[in-house]
Amino acid sequence: MFLIIDDDLAIRTSLKLLLKQAGYPAQAVATPAEALAVVRDAPPRLVLMDMNFSLDTSGHDGLALLAQVKAVAPQVPVILITGWGSIALAVEGMKAGAAEFVTKPWHNDGLLQTIRTVLAVRENPPETEPTEAPARQRRQLDQQFAFRDIIGHDAQLLHVLRQVGQVAATDAAVLIEGESGTGKELIAEAIHRNSPRRQQAFVKVNLGGISSSLFESEMFGHRRGAFTDAKTDRVGRFELANGGTIFLDEIGELELASQVKLLRVLQDRTYEVLGDSKPRRLDIRVIAATNRNLAEMVQQGRFREDLFYRINLISVRLPALRERPQDIPLLTQHFLDQLRATYQRPALRVSTRALHWLREQPLPGNIRELKNLVERAVLVSGKEELGPEDFQANTLHLPARAPAPGELPAPGTMTLDELEAQMIRQSLAHYEGNISRVAKALGLSRGALYRRFEKHGIPYDE
Repeated sequence: MFLIIDDDLAIRTSLKLLLKQAGYPAQAVATPAEALAVVRDAPPRLVLMDMNFSLDTSGHDGLALLAQVKAVAPQVPVILITGWGSIALAVEGMKAGAAEFVTKPWHNDGLLQTIRTVLAVRENPPETEPTEAPARQRRQLDQQFAFRDIIGHDAQLLHVLRQVGQVAATDAAVLIEGESGTGKELIAEAIHRNSPRRQQAFVKVNLGGISSSLFESEMFGHRRGAFTDAKTDRVGRFELANGGTIFLDEIGELELASQVKLLRVLQDRTYEVLGDSKPRRLDIRVIAATNRNLAEMVQQGRFREDLFYRINLISVRLPALRERPQDIPLLTQHFLDQLRATYQRPALRVSTRALHWLREQPLPGNIRELKNLVERAVLVSGKEELGPEDFQANTLHLPARAPAPGELPAPGTMTLDELEAQMIRQSLAHYEGNISRVAKALGLSRGALYRRFEKHGIPYDE
């Protein structure tokens, strides 16, 4: 039985009818006192509650009732209902233990999807960590799920894969956190590949490369003539992803103005193409990723708290490679297998001493850096067995900052734009294409660096 708490008779009636048609029997009450009596007597399967009551439009009664419900029945998921102007109040409710929030006026399909997602997440708790050997655990996971290209037996990685297996079947929003090069995109693809949406589109968007002026055109699309440079129609990323999964990479780089627009779409599941005022409905799974600490950014006012809670129903943290050194030999062998075929050198192998040396390296670029290191050694060495010296000889001892001004041409020989482009190219070469390290060395945000790539026509590999 569901419990609906709202002092508006029309809302109680419509919600109860909607839930009944969806196969969810519900009881509806009008006051906090009635609600607490029901929760104490027979805890419901789920609670839908309005945050504002007629005697208190500030929401304090709603927050107080939420706290009382969670105190009596902490295991019962609560979905809050609030107006768009009261999202800050809903965020306070999320901090207090609510599972999700929806805004008025809601779309029935979207509300039912939210309910299904919350139930799927809350009623399928994580399994107890198994005690079998890591290799056997990995085989069992691979028998259940499609985890191709994700290499390793480390306990932290296996925990991540179990999380992926648990949440993939739901539509829960997932936030993947981890350093650059740890494989966030592979995990996002694995979630999609193991989900009911696997036959639909998986659309990747690097938000760090989209300025606020281009955000609506890139994400929502535009009609010809919508603005000066709109020569043809453009299909937006949301439309491309409709029915499938959208992967919002580098979400921590998104400018604040664009964060507001993204929040509205994720909340309402509707958007408008520029130049076309007809609202369009969205049916998508949202996966976001970042190498930044979004919680800290929220405290600093650089990331919206309401957006943080909207994308963070499930959080997955990827360990850095230095935290799982026992997987370095497995990854090295995986890359070597690929390179044997690419360069037609079937006898290639790595010595035990070399594998031990690789395990001792900090590898700040993580898996991406290890892959580049192995490929450089294969390209430069003519030997069939690679030893530590082959990797050491090809390891770039990178500076802690961008090239010094003295390394640049004398003043007057290049324009300022040409100097900037050269510094970026040199830094990309020094840091082996590691975008985060290049941005840090040049004193730029990743978003600012992406815009300079576009300005100067500099190719990059994310």
